[in-house]
Amino acid sequence: MDMNEIKEIFFQECEEQLAELESGLLKMNDGDRDPETVNAVFRAVHSIKGGAGAFGLDDLVAFAHVFETTLDCVRSNKLEPTQDVLKVMLRAADVLADLTNAARDGGSVDGSRSRSLVKELEALANGEMPAPSSAAEAPAPKPAKAAPAQAPAAAAPKPSDDSGFQPIPFSFDDFGGSDEQTYEITFKPRADLYSKGNDATLLLRDLSRIGEMSIHCNMDALPRLDEIDPEAAYFFWTISLSTDKGEDAIRSVFEFAEWDCELEVTFAEEAAVQAAGEDELPMVPVPFDLSILDGEGSAPAEQQAGASDAPSADVSAAIAAAETAGNVAQMAAAASRAEKKETSNAAAAAAAQNNASASAGQTIRVDLDRVDRLINLVGELVINQAMLSQSVIENDTNGTSSINMGLEELQQLTREIQDSVMAIRAQPVKPVFQRMSRIVREVADMVGKSIRLITEGENTEVDKTVIDKLAEPLTHMIRNAVDHGIESPEKRIAAGKNPEGTVKLTAKHRSGRIVIELVDDGAGINRERVRQKAIDNDLIAADANLSDEEIDNLIFLPGFSTADKISDISGRGVGMDVVKRSIQALGGRISITSRPGQGSTFTMSLPLTLAVLDGMVVTVAGQTLVVPLTAIVETLQPEAAAIHSFGASHRLISIRNSFCPLVDVGRILNFRATQANPVEGVALLVESEGGGQRALMVDAIQGQRQVVIKSLEANYTHVPGIAAATILGDGRVALILDVDAVVSASRGQSLRAEISLAAAG
Repeated sequence: MDMNEIKEIFFQECEEQLAELESGLLKMNDGDRDPETVNAVFRAVHSIKGGAGAFGLDDLVAFAHVFETTLDCVRSNKLEPTQDVLKVMLRAADVLADLTNAARDGGSVDGSRSRSLVKELEALANGEMPAPSSAAEAPAPKPAKAAPAQAPAAAAPKPSDDSGFQPIPFSFDDFGGSDEQTYEITFKPRADLYSKGNDATLLLRDLSRIGEMSIHCNMDALPRLDEIDPEAAYFFWTISLSTDKGEDAIRSVFEFAEWDCELEVTFAEEAAVQAAGEDELPMVPVPFDLSILDGEGSAPAEQQAGASDAPSADVSAAIAAAETAGNVAQMAAAASRAEKKETSNAAAAAAAQNNASASAGQTIRVDLDRVDRLINLVGELVINQAMLSQSVIENDTNGTSSINMGLEELQQLTREIQDSVMAIRAQPVKPVFQRMSRIVREVADMVGKSIRLITEGENTEVDKTVIDKLAEPLTHMIRNAVDHGIESPEKRIAAGKNPEGTVKLTAKHRSGRIVIELVDDGAGINRERVRQKAIDNDLIAADANLSDEEIDNLIFLPGFSTADKISDISGRGVGMDVVKRSIQALGGRISITSRPGQGSTFTMSLPLTLAVLDGMVVTVAGQTLVVPLTAIVETLQPEAAAIHSFGASHRLISIRNSFCPLVDVGRILNFRATQANPVEGVALLVESEGGGQRALMVDAIQGQRQVVIKSLEANYTHVPGIAAATILGDGRVALILDVDAVVSASRGQSLRAEISLAAAG
């Protein structure tokens, strides 16, 4: 494993830490004051800083250090995490994510924004509320809980980079001062410390910065060269340190590695009492030369000569041993990371604090292409199993033969294998939902609104392919809700509402699909304005007679916008039409429910996976089609008395004292020129996109089975009214019906006209 691969693993772990950071800050923003939540947030930033330092990412290290210092003030109860404080920290989390992405992809970050946040974070750490950076971020100043006003130690900053951002040196001044004490420290690394890329040399260097120390490396456990395990830890250090920073400052040095080492810190007097009666001589404190660790020059001449200077020799030997251990660590890191992914630092910290004896669940990182290939192979297995079953059924009339029994077992095993493989790709929607938090904050600041995002069902799992394609439509919907849905604070107060608006994002499983709802408590859809805008933009006729549902759905038309002027957020007529097309491309449906003065609800229904589906195999005009089972409510055998004509070419079917439009699938798809007799066929009652029902008329039902989805667009071309294709057990290709497209076409527009309309957007 080369350095680039190790670096990529670091960035993958950064994504996890950033998600943990934002999740914790949002919990704190909701009033969670659990110390473990605060500690988890601190550890996330601390872990990013530690890893970034190992790769020389100075900008990331510098910003993370300032952020970490402010979080430490919260952790030590020096700073009260008020709404205003957390608002600054949430924006700092956004900048930290930008810096991480820039370090990963080679991009750039707005230097003025990062410098402004550094000043705000430093002000918070000093017990001051920072000046707001814009009018939209101008809350009434609230005095923060006072913290010891101790300025950071002066140090020569590194030269600015192109963004103008200056790295800030690490300082222990936040720990305050006290009477100087001498501490005895025992530092025993475990193998895990090195396998995670840590370096004992760096820890000892940081420790030397807070006082004068002498150090001794114990190498008694070092075996013969041919017996060395490159993944083991053989050295440990005993250190005498004189400092006025206190024990907390000492332990903070090892905080990043405290779960992977044994650390003992005692006063020198206590250590002397414990050592009473032993033959060992006490160590003689000598000044610790930092240049030995930094590589900035050589040791003083008297130390180089120093056969007579035993303590200095101990220092040099200790540092050399630390460097040797660091080299072993690099080998161990490469070997262990090639085999497995270590449990995250946050999980390890929680386990240590809870004294959990059981080890955390292990995970492994697998390239997504490998999973895709595995899923494709399982799909082929399903097809071949269906073919084999079909062949046996056609050639063996004895349904109880041993071959049939074996095929039934094979079918069950194939289904279990397929479900297990699909579960590998299943991921919670939490990462996408967390991304929406940042969008809400940024857009709300731009339009001068106060909006709170509430998420539920974040652990609802769905296929990764669906998750990857959810971000774009959700982004447009969130921006629309913040910009158009939620009123300004002044209007909300006038309407008797809380000046802070609420957007709620939920996910849940329902009938083999995932349902995502976006609810806002805004003013709802102004139907008169929407209708007039559609007329002005020549999207509908002035005399069109539309229901409330149809007016609401006008916002999905290409080119539609109610914005009075073009801005960075809206006004160009691109947005909600993209949402509709994106959802339909995923085989989903979207509907709107709006209550004037109370808000709107957007409901998206999506398949759990884009690889397989359970379908009803039907025959239409001699063609074999598959209708997704999740769209079917029930099947009916129409009777002549239940069929009613409506207009010149429309028919209705009576179902339990209500009427439902009857749609001839063969006629819509141009499989036949005239309408078929409903009494001679079968009706499939389906749910349409707008929430209404339609009865799809087919000639016959062949059966229900699970099919593997094959993209028509990737292998052939787009076919109006057809969502995809599949291969049946007898080897024939069957088309999977696009139920929403067929139902929409039955409302008056041809399939080709509707496709052209979508393409025009």
